[in-house]
Amino acid sequence: MEQEAEQPIPVQVGTSDSSSRVSRVRKLLFRRMLVGIKDGRFFLGGFYCIDKQGNIILQDAVEYRSTRRSSPSPMEQRCLGLILIPSSCRATCHVDCSIDEQLSLLSLRET
Repeated sequence: MEQEAEQPIPVQVGTSDSSSRVSRVRKLLFRRMLVGIKDGRFFLGGFYCIDKQGNIILQDAVEYRSTRRSSPSPMEQRCLGLILIPSSCRATCHVDCSIDEQLSLLSLRET
């Protein structure tokens, strides 16, 4: 049985400013994202969603953490799957994309 690809569901929002933000964030969907949190750990996974509070959900996530406090130290990794990263814990966030796409996404910070 052949399955059809899922089409994005249009989101109805009140203002054109918020619809512009939604469309820019949609461009990030399913891209590889590296998120660093305040305790020094990093999570690499596919960007799945973000809520109004700025919490991020990554799918197929892998956690990377230093096994020692000294630098340079070997990194330990473990597979986690689907995870939620609270905005209060997030320190850095990087998206895997081309340089042209990075420049166009810089406007996400300005608004």
